Amino acid sequence: MEIAAFNEFVALLTDPDITARFDHVVFDTAPTGHTLRLLSLPSAWSDFLVTNPGGDSCLGPLSELGAQQQRYAEAMGVLATPARTTIALVTRPETGALSEAARAAAELRALGITEQRLVVNGEFTALSLDDPLAAAWQQRAQDALANMPTDLAEIADVDRVPLLPSLPMGISGLRDMLDPPLLAEPNTGEVNPVVDGDSTGLAEQVDEIAASGRGLVMTMGKGGVGKTTVAAALAVALARRGHPVTLTTTDPAAHVASAIGPEVENLEITRIDPAAETAAYTDSVLAEAGAHLDDEGRRLLLEDLRSPCTEEIAVFHAFARTVAAAADRFVVVDTAPTGHTLLLLDASRSYQRQLAQQTRQEPPAEAVELLNRLTDPDFTRILLVTLPEATPVHEAAALQADLARAGIKPYGWVVNQSLTAAGPTDPLLVARVGSERRYLTEVATEHAPRTAVLPFTATAPVGVEQLSALVTGG
Repeated sequence: MEIAAFNEFVALLTDPDITARFDHVVFDTAPTGHTLRLLSLPSAWSDFLVTNPGGDSCLGPLSELGAQQQRYAEAMGVLATPARTTIALVTRPETGALSEAARAAAELRALGITEQRLVVNGEFTALSLDDPLAAAWQQRAQDALANMPTDLAEIADVDRVPLLPSLPMGISGLRDMLDPPLLAEPNTGEVNPVVDGDSTGLAEQVDEIAASGRGLVMTMGKGGVGKTTVAAALAVALARRGHPVTLTTTDPAAHVASAIGPEVENLEITRIDPAAETAAYTDSVLAEAGAHLDDEGRRLLLEDLRSPCTEEIAVFHAFARTVAAAADRFVVVDTAPTGHTLLLLDASRSYQRQLAQQTRQEPPAEAVELLNRLTDPDFTRILLVTLPEATPVHEAAALQADLARAGIKPYGWVVNQSLTAAGPTDPLLVARVGSERRYLTEVATEHAPRTAVLPFTATAPVGVEQLSALVTGG
């Protein structure tokens, strides 16, 4: 699927019938880790084809894939030519977001893509420093930008887009990003309470989850909505109640450990590392399936294991193993952003066939049972995390529909970083409250079986005490 997607991307760069029709192509990419993986695919497949010029791969005959090599080389040439390609790294003025953008900047340079500019989106300037939330938010952004990682500080071209009074929807809203308007009528009135039926904090969900004594909890949603924070808060709350908990991530931009800080009793933090899992899986297959092969058979098996598809199998194997561990403890999984999580879940349907092709053995029991476990509401609870904005809410709704087709029903929704729940008095933030209320209402009345609304906090929700406050609504 990734190769097919990349082929479409390559066509935008190299197909004369397409390129001749446009002056510019603007490409909105997937979140950082998966964009980097997409861009690195040509190199991975080219290396594989050089060392394995004949035979088949998990994608079929290598001769067909080899025919694309020249187009891949041309595409990477376009991406690495400053006069033709500019990468705009978009970030929020927050420490975590800046760190992820810095990692992307460095890895893109390593791929030869050097023409980069930085866009700092949603930079907040308080209109009323008497509002503690506004004052703290402004200071937090200033501190984050002042301590920007070196890989970003080296970028000469920087655009700063202020936080706008309303969400930039529609043509006029998008134009406001280029020429921000003044706040016409400052509103310092009281903010209405959160939509009836919503709960602030995660306490109710934690109570219900903890009652089962064990199981799988997964946070899903669009990139940047706070899945890691919610997963960390749930894990800390369950561990503090005395339950053994494993908190893990499938996200390439993983930073779950930094969200929690020092060790917490009963809490184990792990990560599904693609490189480590691929190496371990390769060694296992060679030791088991390769043990009784002759030299030629072992050579062919090794060629197949060098295929980039092997990483997908290895990561899936690790994911299935992680899920199986929830049989006697809580396992909280911070997933990769929406599209790639769905690929991981969908892989359960084809994984067994590919595994059997490589190992000539039956797949492990945890892989066979994976889909059954994911569709068991007594075993798996999925929390969709979103922001009170149009795109995150509608993408979460689409994800819920996709999960339903796989027989998986989300346990509930978490609306993160809600100004309505925070109750600001700063005029700009009060104006933002008005634009988010329609989405709070939509979530509560149209989508979610149960809803938690987490307030935007004056300090970043990092560390055990801050995460615990998200659970209690403090």
